[in-house]
Amino acid sequence: MDSEKQRLSIEAARLYYQSDYSQQQIADELGLSRPTVSRLLQHAKEKGYVRIDIIDPREDLNILAIELKKQYQLDTVQLCYSPRNDYEEIKKHITKKAAEFIHEVVQDGDIIGVTWGTTMHAVARQLQSKPLRGVEVVQLKGGVSHSQVNTYAAEIVNLFAEAFQTIARYLPLPVIFDSIEVKKMVEADRHIGRIIELGKQANIAAFTVGTVKDDALLFRLGYFNKDEQQLLKLTGAGDICSRFFDAQGVLCSEDINNRTVGIDLTELRSKEKSILIAGGQRKIEAIQAALAGKYANILITDQFTAQALLQ
Repeated sequence: MDSEKQRLSIEAARLYYQSDYSQQQIADELGLSRPTVSRLLQHAKEKGYVRIDIIDPREDLNILAIELKKQYQLDTVQLCYSPRNDYEEIKKHITKKAAEFIHEVVQDGDIIGVTWGTTMHAVARQLQSKPLRGVEVVQLKGGVSHSQVNTYAAEIVNLFAEAFQTIARYLPLPVIFDSIEVKKMVEADRHIGRIIELGKQANIAAFTVGTVKDDALLFRLGYFNKDEQQLLKLTGAGDICSRFFDAQGVLCSEDINNRTVGIDLTELRSKEKSILIAGGQRKIEAIQAALAGKYANILITDQFTAQALLQ
């Protein structure tokens, strides 16, 4: 009798916990009454045939955040939980987390520097309004494109400015010029120079990291010829503010860098809050390289990316 009860309780437990059967469905399947099934399930728990673990993702996130902070010598790590290790799903959650974090930390008198791209656009769209005084929002790199691909540059600066009840400061230039001479000449304009200087003064910088894969936004925008793309793919790991670096965070090409308009990577190291918002398997190498270069002191990402960065 005991062996039969054991068999039935285990069978009922398998159907209930592993196959998602209802107690009535189990009763029909095993030819038992519903109260009997309920007693069998209780018996299975009491005898230890069933073990139930409650996993609170917030607890795991706290541990991961502490380990990431220590390994990469970061001031702050903000982790969000993503139900799937899928790039678009992860982006949805990290951008929400980033919008909440930025809303919380921005104070009166802050100067916020922002970059562009789909990740930053998603952050900007989720920002909640916060009435502050003396806040300024400035574009950290050129945002005009000769391609049909949308960078969302103007929309992002506008949305940030609206959230903090200020006006947007645009950098109305291509992000990369064809020649150093033309770039220097344009930067010599006092109005352009004032915007670039404001970006340097920003105490908060919010940005993501790009990749050197074929579908990278900067490649699709048409700024590079085939030789330049090949060079960046061979030597690069990622880019921040359209400045490309290798796996150690060192610039890949002085020539390309000298033609790029906007904040220098070294200036990110001195920011009070240098916030890197990125996640997903396709960006692991780029995130690691950015952290190796010490370009961020705050990281906002998800648990899957965090685990990969710690391996």
